[in-house]
This record gives sequence, structure tokens and C-alpha cells, in this order.
Amino acid sequence: MKNKLNELRRLLEDLSTDGVCAAFSGGVDSALLLTVLSEINARKPFPLLAVVFATAFHTAEETASAMKQAEELGVPAELVERDVLSDPVLRGNPKDRCYHCKRALFSELKRIAETRGIQTLVDGTNADDTQVYRPGRKALEELGVLSPLAICGFTKDEIRAAARELLIPVADKPSTPCLATRFPYGTVLTDDVLRRVERCEAVLREFGLKVVRLRVHGDVARIETDPDGFELAVAKRFDIAFALRQEGFPYVTLDLEGFRSGSMDEPLLMKSAENA
Repeated sequence: MKNKLNELRRLLEDLSTDGVCAAFSGGVDSALLLTVLSEINARKPFPLLAVVFATAFHTAEETASAMKQAEELGVPAELVERDVLSDPVLRGNPKDRCYHCKRALFSELKRIAETRGIQTLVDGTNADDTQVYRPGRKALEELGVLSPLAICGFTKDEIRAAARELLIPVADKPSTPCLATRFPYGTVLTDDVLRRVERCEAVLREFGLKVVRLRVHGDVARIETDPDGFELAVAKRFDIAFALRQEGFPYVTLDLEGFRSGSMDEPLLMKSAENA
């Protein structure tokens, strides 16, 4: 782990010559990236900026947390608000939604960096992300955004271990991907349905589920959680079902396979296998 951290430090120090603009979500990946950048900047100052995106696909809690973390690290941060739902392509949630979203958001990040004379753009993509369906990576490549964690071969588990070593507060924070991932591709996204998922997941966490996704299939709310959360959800199933019915879901289910990242991509993978 120490070798990878040192490799990351060397890479970021080399990239810092002409300044660095980092996309910052406040999750453990980007937190590790920004922490190391801030350490290098403290030793040898260079132009450093964190950009936090605020869209309908992000929760208000995530945005506020990211801004606070940047402040605590002493890194200047700029909040970029964008009305993603005004874009008919993003609103239609196509299977390449992530490409179009990343292209729009990171184009703005690039513009901000250029106005400040910053040459290097980075994000928190890790090595695991390169092994799964992530159409947004194409947009990053097109815009010249580098992913230092992936370049250094950091997996998610290794990132968490490194974050613990550096005493980063969010080292064990569960991943919080964009809210659009809770819906099947082709589902029309509105602010109402996105905020409903945000509220429901907040309720599920109040019940004690730490790792949780609420996947929406029309009137059906499908809960994904880890083994500990599974037992808890079964024990509190009647209370959970009642709470989610209050949010308009007449049917509440618990996914037997439990939590897995990118489960809404599974139908795409099945079709690819059938056509292979």
C-alpha cells in the first residue's frame, strides 16, 4: 500500500506543475485524491481547485459534505450547479446517460480550469471502474481528464485502506453514485422521482441500513443492501414497507442477491451475452 501511495504522490507532484483542477464528490476516491494533492500543495504550492457539481442527480447532503471537506483540507472549491433535467437526453435516461452527463459537467470543469490557467484535470475514477460498464469514461478521455487512482492501479479496497492510513474521515463512507442509477434505462427522470428516492434511502439509513440502494421499477421499490443490512431489513420489514408506502410505493421488495454496484446494467450484460 505504501508503494502505491508513494507512486500516487509522485504522479500528482509531476502533474501539479501547471496547476490541478479536481472533480470532487466528497466520496472516498476523490477524498484520497484531494488529500494527497493538498499535502503536496502544502509543501510546494501550486494552483489547486476542487470543483463540486450540484445537480438533480446528486443529493443535497453529498454536495454540502463535499464543500465542507474541501474547506477542511484548505482547498479552494467552486460549486457548479447545472440543470441536467433540462437536457432531454439526460431526462430520458438512455444507456449512455453517463457519457452525456460527464461530457456536460466536465466540459464546464475544463472551462473553469482554463479561465484560471490550470492545465491538469483529474477525477477519482479507480481501477475497479475500468473493469465495468462506465460510458462516462469516454467523455473523460475526450476532454483530457486524467484518473490518477486508476493510473496507479488503486482498487476500491486499496483506496479505503490508504484513506484509513491517512486518517481521512470518509474512509469507510459507503459509495453514493448518482441517483439516476436507481432507475432502469429508458425511465423518464423528473426531480420528483429523484427526490423520492433520496428521501427513501435516507429513511432506510435511519432504520440502520448503512449500505443501501433503492432501485425503482414503476410501483415496485427494490431494496439492495449488504448481509448485515439484509438481516436488519427482514427484522424491520413491516416498518420499512409502511414507510416506503408513505412515499408512494405499493410494493416493497428485498433483493435476494443483495447490494451490487451497477445492478441496473445487468439486463444490458445479459443481452450482450445472448448476442455473443
